[in-house]
Amino acid sequence: MKQKLVIIGAGMSSGRLIETLVDTDPDAFDITLFNAEPRGNYNRLMLSPVLSGEKTYEEIVTHDDAFYTTHDVTCRFGEKVTNIDRAAKVVIGENGPVPYDKLVMGTGSVPIIIPLPGHDLEGVIAYRDLEDTQRMMAMGQGRRVVVIGGGLLGLEAAAGMAARGAEVTVVHLMGHLMERQLDEAAGYLLKKSLEGKGITLRLSANSKEILGENGHVKALLLDDGTELPCDLLVMAVGIRPNIALGKESGLAVGRGIHVDDQMVTSDPNILSIGECVEHRGAVFGLVAPLYEQAKVAAQTLLGHEAAFVQKSLSTKLKVTGCDLFSAGDFAEGEGREDIVFRDPARGVYKRLVIEDDRLIGVVMYGDTGDGSWFFGLIRDGTPIDDMRETLIFGPAFQGGTQLDPLSAVAALPSEAEICGCNGVCKGTIEEAIAAGATDLGAVRARTKASASCGTCTGLVEQLMQVTLGDDFQMPTAQPVCGCCDLTHEDVRRLIKTKELKSQPAVWQELGWRTVNGCHVCRPAVNFYLLADWPLDYADDPQSRFVNERKHANIQKDGTFSVVPRMWGGITTADELRAIADAADKYNVPTVKVTGGQRIDLLGVKGEDLPFIWADLNRAGLVSGHAYSKGLRTVKTCVGTDHCRFGTQDSTGLGIKLEQALWGSWTPHKVKLAVSGCPRNCAEATCKDVGIVCVDSGYQVGVGGAAGMDVKETERLVDVATEGEAIAVTIAFVQLYRENAKYLDRPYKWLAKVGLDWVRDRIMDANERQRLIDAFELSQSIYRKDPWAEHAARPRAYAHLADLTLEAAE
Repeated sequence: MKQKLVIIGAGMSSGRLIETLVDTDPDAFDITLFNAEPRGNYNRLMLSPVLSGEKTYEEIVTHDDAFYTTHDVTCRFGEKVTNIDRAAKVVIGENGPVPYDKLVMGTGSVPIIIPLPGHDLEGVIAYRDLEDTQRMMAMGQGRRVVVIGGGLLGLEAAAGMAARGAEVTVVHLMGHLMERQLDEAAGYLLKKSLEGKGITLRLSANSKEILGENGHVKALLLDDGTELPCDLLVMAVGIRPNIALGKESGLAVGRGIHVDDQMVTSDPNILSIGECVEHRGAVFGLVAPLYEQAKVAAQTLLGHEAAFVQKSLSTKLKVTGCDLFSAGDFAEGEGREDIVFRDPARGVYKRLVIEDDRLIGVVMYGDTGDGSWFFGLIRDGTPIDDMRETLIFGPAFQGGTQLDPLSAVAALPSEAEICGCNGVCKGTIEEAIAAGATDLGAVRARTKASASCGTCTGLVEQLMQVTLGDDFQMPTAQPVCGCCDLTHEDVRRLIKTKELKSQPAVWQELGWRTVNGCHVCRPAVNFYLLADWPLDYADDPQSRFVNERKHANIQKDGTFSVVPRMWGGITTADELRAIADAADKYNVPTVKVTGGQRIDLLGVKGEDLPFIWADLNRAGLVSGHAYSKGLRTVKTCVGTDHCRFGTQDSTGLGIKLEQALWGSWTPHKVKLAVSGCPRNCAEATCKDVGIVCVDSGYQVGVGGAAGMDVKETERLVDVATEGEAIAVTIAFVQLYRENAKYLDRPYKWLAKVGLDWVRDRIMDANERQRLIDAFELSQSIYRKDPWAEHAARPRAYAHLADLTLEAAE
């Protein structure tokens, strides 16, 4: 019999707890998850990129509806727990009771609100959850925002609002920013960087009163009499453990809910994890120990031996684009020595604190790559006398000769921490690689390294290169072309965040070195603008490859290939007669059946293109887009219409898919197939999207290839109905349109983002509908037959006869 497990709180630690339980023993518990927020687990570390517009909320969700459904987790979201009856072992929520055998308290923390006069005015908020973030996002450009608190959260709030065009002032009581993590010199560099982003900083400033008007905040009054006008005031001055429910339930509490080394509270049937916990006098705010607590709690629940051990922690952060690292004790003191390195031109600062021939503290700004090595010296108490002269330069300079970065990584001990967020050491990553994780996505999936804030990604890649040797290919981010220094990913992101809606805007705002781009970047930028702003941007035919401009495939002798569309590979005698008549009339030398179940007319002269289009159009045939970065074909078998093995109407589904998707522009060509049974006559398992019909419905696979690379599709999802299969396919194509690099086929894009990332979005009902709506909006503007447009005025396109042979790809 499964035990009944109730978890209160859907924070990051409880999410890791559920993951560990279902991975270790999926049949051990019936899990009920309460959360006062109307949602499940998401990565709170990434709220700042949501605020700044770099990410959407959907991109920071760690466990979606599909995860909970797959693992039979009963979700009580948007429901507060009002009481715990420990004697009866019942949790009482707002919507009713739930019995438990074991209970986990993961109630997290609450933001500290300074009880200043006026703190209860409308427009005074904390910065803690998605609702706070959404309120800040709603402020709009030009509004005035005051942030109280110069710690990590306050600065992230300030930077996010500044990125949205708000006028931001940060008020901080101390003399420099992030005084718990940085010394004064590093704090100065951070201040300088933030001021460069347009943020006003008031240090050593004490808040006296929050002023209001008609019940809404209007200004913050400082004790020196200064008034700082604001439309929104954000308090980001710290957090404290949320112990209210635990205290009311009679559990032992202090600053937090008391737990032992097994994460068990004073009640043997109740455990506690996360920011609400107090363990051996300590409370916790960084995510690494919270994840460790979750793992220990999972083992305790499963009856295994485990113990939570507090560890020395380092802090590696990226604040508004600035890399920071600190560890140990870096306060000044008698008997302590400093080694300092400064490079003002690069904005780099490093300070080592030494006592009794041991490194006891480190602060780094701008260049934090050696942070893990320094932290290892602090943690292990390693004598540093022999390397004192070169210590500041890191592991690459020890031993008398300079080591390259890979040798420095190789020299790290197995217990060296690589990923601070998830507490992943070098040895764990090496074990994952030995077990078959040969790319970054696989390492992330197995170990969680680089899966949170991402600042350790470069170090993980270097470790993979050291371990795999020649079998590892280090990913390189190349600029779009010689016109700029930006990658495709950078350009896509900036077009969205800066709301650039024309090519001149891109050239100007993103610093293009050429006046109007070149033949390499113009097609990419044209597609990105078209995909992101269909209502505001008009497709530029001159920014397309020659085949797309001429609506036919140019051949090596300068003639063209014309391919009419045949929906799902189905044709009629009348269509075949029209094709035969056109072949005779225009002296087409070659008529060929394509691999996509269509007919190709090869060798059409340029001057004849408008006229052959007109003739085919009159017979009801439209362009097959065999030249386009868009939907090419939907290959089908005969399915249930004629085949005795067919399980579903594969032909009918293929036609519906082609009619829904045709004319859509995509980063590269897209090919589909629908097979009526697992015998797979339509070869669906090597297409960009392939659907295999089975008795129970439809198996949707994505990311296949059968060109220079041969690759089988990966199973995206199984659905029961034809309508669901169409919806999933459209959503996948739109997700590909919105996120892929130009000229990346779907399988290459999937290798970068991971199938899980795609599946999470496709299976979220709201996100799937958003993708479908966005696709249909684009189709309402761009889905039209270019042949019909040109055929209506064939004489106007007589210039096609003068075409020169241009590079098609």
